Amino acid sequence: MVSERNQSKHVCVIGAGPSGLVAARELRKEGHSVVVIEQNHDIGGQWLYEPKVEGEEALGKSTFLKVHSSIYDSLRLFSPREIMGFSDFPFVVKKGRDMRRFPGHRELLLYLQDFCEWFGLREMIRFKTRVEYVGMLDSDQVGRDLKWVVKSRDMESEKVVEEVFDAVVVATGHYSKPRLPSIKGMDVWKRKQMHSHIYRDPEPFRKEGVVVVGNSLSGQDISMELVDVAREIHLSAKSLEISEGLAKVISKHDSLHLHLEIESLHEDGRVVFVDGSWVMADTIIYCTGYSYAFPFLDTKGIVGVDDDRVGPLYEHTFPPSLAPSLSFVGIPRKLIGFPFFESQAIWIAQLLSGKRTLPSFHDMMQSIKDFYHSREIAGVPKHNTHDLANFEYCDKYGDNVGFPHLEEWRKELCISAIVKAEVDLEGYRDAWDDVELLQVALQSPHFTQFPRST
Repeated sequence: MVSERNQSKHVCVIGAGPSGLVAARELRKEGHSVVVIEQNHDIGGQWLYEPKVEGEEALGKSTFLKVHSSIYDSLRLFSPREIMGFSDFPFVVKKGRDMRRFPGHRELLLYLQDFCEWFGLREMIRFKTRVEYVGMLDSDQVGRDLKWVVKSRDMESEKVVEEVFDAVVVATGHYSKPRLPSIKGMDVWKRKQMHSHIYRDPEPFRKEGVVVVGNSLSGQDISMELVDVAREIHLSAKSLEISEGLAKVISKHDSLHLHLEIESLHEDGRVVFVDGSWVMADTIIYCTGYSYAFPFLDTKGIVGVDDDRVGPLYEHTFPPSLAPSLSFVGIPRKLIGFPFFESQAIWIAQLLSGKRTLPSFHDMMQSIKDFYHSREIAGVPKHNTHDLANFEYCDKYGDNVGFPHLEEWRKELCISAIVKAEVDLEGYRDAWDDVELLQVALQSPHFTQFPRST
């Protein structure tokens, strides 16, 4: 529902990564007063590479992690740059920078810095400040006039500041808190165990026997990088039915072996797989994904994380009894992120200004219940609740605020990259077999709206 009312709210955005930056922009555009709190020294979130990980707990079990970024040194984008930009700020090639279509991670950080400078967002951000507590000012007043207490700590002076906001937008990302498997013997295995969260380069594993758990994108990437330095790499996967691309890589390297899941770990260094086979390993790297974690957030049990299901959240964004004063940007996974974050940010900003309204509490809860049921019927595990992989959903979500649907070329380039990776895991990022589709993209209004390419 659309209204002409325009209320200005004092809003705290937690995190200055892609989702937090676009949230801040849209909130300010809608007339709100915005404070962005960022624990790091610069913007970028996950894309602000942190090479020093020595102080981080190897399995990432700490409540508050010292290292936010999980990016490793050699990481290149898994998707082509053309599909990744915000709707009005294309991710263009710039001379003197990484001009590849699938550039390294630093190029995306530079894009976000360009975005931040172009729209003058830096003035809203408090850097080197960690949010330690977010809670309702008066939990008995759940409803429209709810206010939030935010306690934050200056990382240098250690000074703690307590403030009250009309609304809080959580934009802390979901690729920092390691998700670990439960394997018999993990607690007694004496050799090195670590999560890929703190993997940065292959050199520390020179001449080692390494077991990589999980054949996700990062597991495949890290395994391919280790073949040049490790004595042998054993990739543990849920199934031996793997993509043609991964099979080609394994066939090329005598030191790279595929196994089923791990059955148990033993004090003498043995790693036993479910088929009874075993290897001696020096290091185990868990490439097993990430969990949602909001250690600062106290909603008196209203919002929780249950096996990686954050809820209840209407449209993965709004807790029905606390919305719109509390919202989340960037929860969904397996979609074209930046445009979706943008549509979330616009909806949040317009709800807070009174320009739009949400359905009733009952209708939102029923929608969430129906969504959970549909996932169960489809056989989707609870921990994959927010893995959407659905262009149609993104378009329907955008309809809430009249956000443009994803362009066909954007969808096709996304699918093309996924299909090519299945066949040519090592070379798909440097293939140019979609030039005609690329030209359609570059001649579209998204890229021609203003001349930023140099």
